[in-house]
Amino acid sequence: MADDLAYRSALDLQRMIASKEISPVELMNDTLARQEALEPILNCFVTATPERALEAARAAEDAVTAGEELGLLHGLPLSVKDLIAMAEVPFTFGSNAFAHNIPPVDAPAVERAKAAGGCIIGKSTTSEFGCKAVGDSPLTGITRNPWDLNKTPGGSSCGAAASVAAGLTPFALGTDGGGSIRIPASFSGLFGIKAQFSRVPLFPIPATPTLAHVGPLARTVRDAALLLTAISGHDRRDPFAVAGPVPDFLAACDRPVEGMRIAWSPTLGYADPTAEVLAVAEEAAKVFEELGCDVELVERVVEADPLDLWMAEFYAGVGTRLKDQLTETPEQLDPAVVDVLSRALDQSIEDYYAKVFRRYDFRETMRAFFEDYDLLLTPTLPVPPIDVGLDVPPELPGRNIVSWVYYTYPFNLTGQPAASIPAGFTSDGLPIGLQMVARINSETDIFRAAAAYEAARPWAERRPPLDGAAESDEE
Repeated sequence: MADDLAYRSALDLQRMIASKEISPVELMNDTLARQEALEPILNCFVTATPERALEAARAAEDAVTAGEELGLLHGLPLSVKDLIAMAEVPFTFGSNAFAHNIPPVDAPAVERAKAAGGCIIGKSTTSEFGCKAVGDSPLTGITRNPWDLNKTPGGSSCGAAASVAAGLTPFALGTDGGGSIRIPASFSGLFGIKAQFSRVPLFPIPATPTLAHVGPLARTVRDAALLLTAISGHDRRDPFAVAGPVPDFLAACDRPVEGMRIAWSPTLGYADPTAEVLAVAEEAAKVFEELGCDVELVERVVEADPLDLWMAEFYAGVGTRLKDQLTETPEQLDPAVVDVLSRALDQSIEDYYAKVFRRYDFRETMRAFFEDYDLLLTPTLPVPPIDVGLDVPPELPGRNIVSWVYYTYPFNLTGQPAASIPAGFTSDGLPIGLQMVARINSETDIFRAAAAYEAARPWAERRPPLDGAAESDEE
């Protein structure tokens, strides 16, 4: 795929397809050729679905030719993380234990993406069961970051992020149970958002049903708004699904930001970022003052790190689902994952429910905090992209496979909207993200602020040096 098409936005491609400037089949052929060329370098996919993608592209082209009404994603290529069900396609969770698991139904997000004309090119890689914040699993090995092949793109939505950053598709579906959209968005130079909890319904019910979100990773804010619009809305199969009309995320991108009340917190009160990350994120936060927002420094947002509350819920859920594998065939699983799951299952029911009620207290603390602010800004991660093969950054010894992502997991406990936006780059040219957190049911505040920042500090034209790496590999 020529670079001018590879890095086109979804909205540009949508316009080109509708005007017959490019056909969905032509676009898909180019996409599949780029996928084939990049996969040996990046390792983004556990299962490719080229035949299904071409079939969907042909149907999209027929609809254009016939003058039919076109869907929001008509003819657009995208991928689906392998923690999201896609009917009759392997659903492996990044695990050898589930390498041959085949679901009978599509998840609501997949069902809606297809109905909107999206053409799915495959299932993207994930860390095993989404349990690590980096991009490797026993089943698929290491997924690499297009900005530096020796770095991880972050996890657990590693393949989704790497493929979008590499210009393979304009956007992708990821999941976020503790930061798994925002983490790779930060490490890969993308915009990624988890909307309000169950704005995008979950089905089949995941192992972490009170924490997990499905959402988009994209190179632009408006592309993420487009995909989120297509997959949002109530579904009776999800008991938590948000009822009522879907907000107009695209229209929100054009709303003014003057007068927004924004809290900037470097650490939330407990995190330990590197000096370079802090400097880049702080400079990004200052942009909102230039945009007419009221930005206030808040050193301490919460009294203590809520890590134990998150771990009790996330790892106990996954561990319960995997109890047979943990007791009978632990050698099939990632040793680091076995360690955290086993310890989570050691807690008593009394200890577990004590943390459940503390989680409700934490949620109320955050609700009260947002009485005074429209947005909270923080660094997305405390470090820039780390080397492949590591589970924990060397700068943060003593933290476990997820506890080092200080900033992201608190907002899975609350369920409120949160996103990562590209804030800038390190001196080595590696991406750094700025996290945006909004009040309950207020994704539109994220979209208007993120779009304004994107216009003030555009990033999409800066591309990873991947084609040079690909040429070197071929030589």
